[in-house]
Amino acid sequence: MERINDKLLNWASSLDVNASLQAARTSRMPVVERVALMPDAHVGMGATVGSVIGTNGAILPAAVGVDIGCGMAAVEFDLSEDELPGNLAPFLGMVEHAIPAGVGNGHTSAKPEAYSWYAAHKGMFTSKLDSKLESKVLDQFGSLGSGNHFFELCVDERGKVWIVLHSGSRGIGNILGSRHVKEAKKLMKTKAIGLEDPDLAYFTEQDPEFQLYIGDMLACQDYAAGNRALMLKRSVAAFRKFMGDKKFQTVQEINCHHNFTQKEVHDGHELWITRKGAIKADVGDKGIIPGSMGTRTYIVSGLGNPDSYNSCSHGAGRVHSRSAAKKLFTVDDLREQMDGKVWLEHKAESLLDEIPSCYKDIDQVMEDQKDLVATDHVLHQVLNFKGA
Repeated sequence: MERINDKLLNWASSLDVNASLQAARTSRMPVVERVALMPDAHVGMGATVGSVIGTNGAILPAAVGVDIGCGMAAVEFDLSEDELPGNLAPFLGMVEHAIPAGVGNGHTSAKPEAYSWYAAHKGMFTSKLDSKLESKVLDQFGSLGSGNHFFELCVDERGKVWIVLHSGSRGIGNILGSRHVKEAKKLMKTKAIGLEDPDLAYFTEQDPEFQLYIGDMLACQDYAAGNRALMLKRSVAAFRKFMGDKKFQTVQEINCHHNFTQKEVHDGHELWITRKGAIKADVGDKGIIPGSMGTRTYIVSGLGNPDSYNSCSHGAGRVHSRSAAKKLFTVDDLREQMDGKVWLEHKAESLLDEIPSCYKDIDQVMEDQKDLVATDHVLHQVLNFKGA
């Protein structure tokens, strides 16, 4: 761990200078107690992706981001790799049917689980949801999205089979998150508060807008967790159908956020802890840290390091932007790096910005945070599904 300044700690052995400067700006804010940069830290909107921010009586909506509650889910089976069929390609089509993916895509009609979730959680939203937003909530519940969101069938170091997926609050989180970021910027102008970066706009607990944000944020976090849980349920059902007569059981299930904020006690006083691309890693907390679509995923247990606000990285972290990826690499490069895996090869051109070379080395990331988490299992993908 490196101390960049009195309010900025860094666990990244590889840190872009712009990410360092961005995090330093955040650390200088009067409402910020301390910032901890995780090993996967890279430039984000306002706050650095892969950062943990402790604030006194205030929240920065852009630090939570617009994919509120985005995170990981995984399920382990008592099934061995040698029990898998030799041809996994048919399962890829079954996954595509079970969990729709892609920009704005959802189910053609809402599932019963979506109506049940909305009936139980509708009152949590502080923003009024019109019929269009309600349709988005219902239709996208149980869908993957695009970008770095993914579904994978994996095998660990013991040869045990896992399903792992990454997704968040879909369109509703994006719309409401963006709305509150704009409201925070307006509030800063009203209060004549100057900021080094307008995206660092914040609400204090005394502001009426604060409670309005909290309600929508908590609803979107619950939506994201429920979204992942439904995708696990549907993909496991599809996997059982694919495996035919083979009988197997679930060993464990993990579902964790990595874009969220909550009130916690640190150093004897309450703070709002915002994890923007970071996982809560208190003693015994289970986490999932993926590398990229062609590298390893780590199942971890938290060590409860107070310097990091009991947190760890959420993945490998990008080293090249999406636009840079398309200039630096070719479809042939992607095919080479995905060799030996079942994936959407016919969509390679649209998936090029997710090529593994655009991410940090996940093994180095894990080495950087040996004082934050302990590794339980190391997974490698045998099948990958992403929304183009």
